[in-house]
Amino acid sequence: MVRHPLAPEQIEAGRRLGAALRAARAGRNPAEVALEAEISPETLRKIETGRLPTPAFGTIVRLSEVLGVPLSELAFVWRTDPALSRAS
Repeated sequence: MVRHPLAPEQIEAGRRLGAALRAARAGRNPAEVALEAEISPETLRKIETGRLPTPAFGTIVRLSEVLGVPLSELAFVWRTDPALSRAS
């Protein structure tokens, strides 16, 4: 299977998602959050820094539950480009 490169918009969406998750973690120990979400601390770090812009859906569901952030809120962050919102 050939994996196509991500579009710049997808990479930016991943960065927004990572920033939202990092903010939701708000000082909680990343290793503890990762353990509770059943992912590795390295995976959490990559998501939060935008180095993993398209994490698995199940991973985001688990992080949503662990951090107490509604999945719909994370989806909104991923979909919404703030530059477009300011242009309106």
